[in-house]
Amino acid sequence: MALLKLEIITAERIVYSAEDVEKVVIPGVEGELTVLPRHAPLMTMIQPGILRIGRGGQEEELAIHGGFIEVRENKVTILADAAERAEEIDVERAEAARRRAQERMAQRRMDDIEWAMAQAALRRALARLKLVERARRRRGR
Repeated sequence: MALLKLEIITAERIVYSAEDVEKVVIPGVEGELTVLPRHAPLMTMIQPGILRIGRGGQEEELAIHGGFIEVRENKVTILADAAERAEEIDVERAEAARRRAQERMAQRRMDDIEWAMAQAALRRALARLKLVERARRRRGR
């Protein structure tokens, strides 16, 4: 069975690297995108959300915060603005970021750029909180 090579890279580090990935489910700008072995070449943008990696019959999840994905010859390269595992997330900080973004958006006296920045911050915070909640449920808490 053919498998995928996956690399998730941010400006700071290589977040994930494996050569035996069965599938990758990415939050794309036009909806969720599943990449399987022998996928057609592709390049697209990523939006903040949960990235799922199928490997060895298990599924791993990361919060991803924008960037690009390239698929070519069974290799998936993700250049992410940020990516983190559930255990790396500070829940209190993510919750505070969510509240700040919602408060800014409630003000209504913003230009388009400020609105887009607040909306992006909210999406990042919600992705982090969602990943932590999913990890807790899997552990049975």
